[in-house]
Amino acid sequence: MPPTPDPTPAALPPTLPAPTPGRTLLVLGHGSHLNADSARAVHAHARTLQGAGFDEVLTGFWKEEPSLRQVLRTARYREVTVLPAFISEGYFTEEVIPRELGLRHQGRVPDGGVTETVAGRTVHYLRPYGIHAAMTGVLLDRAREVCPTWTPERTALVVLGHGTRRNPRSKEAIEAAARRAGATGLFAHAAALYLDEPPHAADWREHTGGLDVIMVPFFASEGWHTLDTMPAELGLSGPVSHLDGRVVSYARPVGTHPAVGSVLTRLVQEAPARPAPVAADHAAAWAALATAAEGGLDVGELRVTPQPDGTFALHHAADAGAPGLTRVPLDDLATWTGRDNQGEHRPIRTRRGLPRGWQARVPRDDLRAALHAVYPAVTEEAHAWDAGKLPVTPWADTAARQSGRYRPVRRATPETVQAARERLCAGCLRTPLWAGEPLAATFLSGGTGLPCAEACTLLVSDVAHLLEAPHP
Repeated sequence: MPPTPDPTPAALPPTLPAPTPGRTLLVLGHGSHLNADSARAVHAHARTLQGAGFDEVLTGFWKEEPSLRQVLRTARYREVTVLPAFISEGYFTEEVIPRELGLRHQGRVPDGGVTETVAGRTVHYLRPYGIHAAMTGVLLDRAREVCPTWTPERTALVVLGHGTRRNPRSKEAIEAAARRAGATGLFAHAAALYLDEPPHAADWREHTGGLDVIMVPFFASEGWHTLDTMPAELGLSGPVSHLDGRVVSYARPVGTHPAVGSVLTRLVQEAPARPAPVAADHAAAWAALATAAEGGLDVGELRVTPQPDGTFALHHAADAGAPGLTRVPLDDLATWTGRDNQGEHRPIRTRRGLPRGWQARVPRDDLRAALHAVYPAVTEEAHAWDAGKLPVTPWADTAARQSGRYRPVRRATPETVQAARERLCAGCLRTPLWAGEPLAATFLSGGTGLPCAEACTLLVSDVAHLLEAPHP
């Protein structure tokens, strides 16, 4: 397929004037294949940071879409600040995120962050917010919520962390928070305990000397660990438990507290960024979408229809002409379409199962954002494929860069990968280019295709699970 020229912002249609320079902020989180609530805190942080001096605030995830490998392509401006919404330094902030974003830097990030050029964008990569000294106040606020009137001389504080043997620095933020909280004199004792390394959270009785205990998860989000695994391991029955003659209070995670917003704002406002033009690839994808949508457009299970007043209607293609569709505002569109009609989480949005029964109406200028909310990154990737500029990563390369618990996929046989593909890719609307499947044209160029340039984390995870399964 011959590449088509990329229009510059000046080549946009007359109704889409070239925008003024600006800055993009990317807020990155872990996400989850299983729990939609895991990403809720990251989305809340992004909303808080809308007023922090950036012209665009986007989210990206390790276990959901838009993925860390996709997210830079979705950034509108050439100046991009990246904030890892993680609670501590370590494996994810020092290895996984830089690697997936395409940064050369690996290892500890200095105080001023790291600045590199990636995919035509100047990227400022910051340290995680959990290391900030102001998080001690957030920790104490969480303790007060669950136990408003503790007696200092009879109460121990336990700061709960995840921990990992992959990087010893992952403990530093949790230990620093426990140390600072203990120095306030508000507790008879303060300790940092962990899920995955010693000292273990399950041994909390040995570390609290018979005192009443307030436990605060030093986690970035509410999720499987904070809601299920930790309470079960700790023997807790709810926010307040009575165990061995002691009162044990279990708080919500610090990362979901509203005060975290002020910590994040301080971090990003100190970032060394200045307004820059719109990225040429983004402007070209936006123009291609606007042109294609003028005649009506089907994207996967979504239908986009131009309206007489110049707006566009979006709904499930099977709901065309259906009465009584619920009107969903643009700001709620990603959340609304993030679950299927049975309420199940959709971490990979292009898997079949787009919910029905809703519609959205957006002005022309918001069409790209609306499509991104339903199917993240498909506009940018489809345009890049049509232009012959979408890098395709074969499975062998994806497997070779996996680390941690996914390192075993490096030894997966073609048969194992094919078995995972049959389980997952058959239900996806994307064409797996990474597996060698052909794609003639995308929805932007008269076809229906959605390119998949690299195996997603859901497939990588499934390959890992197949390798772990006992053989008959």
